[in-house]
Amino acid sequence: MDVYKIDEEIATINSNPSKRVYGERLITDEKSNKEYRIWNPHRSKLSAALLNGLSEINLNKDSKVLYLGASTGTTVSHISDIVENGIVYAVEFSPVSMRKLSRLSQTRNNIVALLNDATKPKEYLNIIEKVDLVYCDVAQASQTKLFIDNMNLFLKSNGQGVFMIKSRSINVNIKPKTVFKEQEKILKANGYKIIEKIKLEPYEKDHICFLVERSF
Repeated sequence: MDVYKIDEEIATINSNPSKRVYGERLITDEKSNKEYRIWNPHRSKLSAALLNGLSEINLNKDSKVLYLGASTGTTVSHISDIVENGIVYAVEFSPVSMRKLSRLSQTRNNIVALLNDATKPKEYLNIIEKVDLVYCDVAQASQTKLFIDNMNLFLKSNGQGVFMIKSRSINVNIKPKTVFKEQEKILKANGYKIIEKIKLEPYEKDHICFLVERSF
């Protein structure tokens, strides 16, 4: 995966040179004439997970990604940099967020912005092909079910899932550690195995990242 370490930060090569997406710092390497976008872990859970040790994720230049909960496109834009010859299907439910996401997709030809409800994946079944990675960052009580439903429909047999779990969105009355264990059991019961578990502190409180593959 083309992610670069710059001092104590990580970055991706800007596929839309000189353009910022969310106010991130741009750094130009004069020797290679490449421009890097600093990937802010306080704005992107995937950046936080990578800085905290996520290492087994398979993303390359040709990868196809289904991103659930794309919001305004902060993390989507960095994935877009990485999968420069691939595609990111970015699903977002909020019309307000979709306005920014749609503008981003107009400047990056490998992003397809979709105004859809991730709990109803059959509604975009005729739009999205099989993908190498399903990425889910949807903060709601049904997040595990919608992640599994989308994985079952769209993930290639050898693909992976990245699941960002916000414990307080599932049950605010149960300790996060217990919530995480319960969701892991649900994933395993549905035929998936956890490859990596990465907590997101100090960047995000009560969050964990699961890297998932099929167990069958």
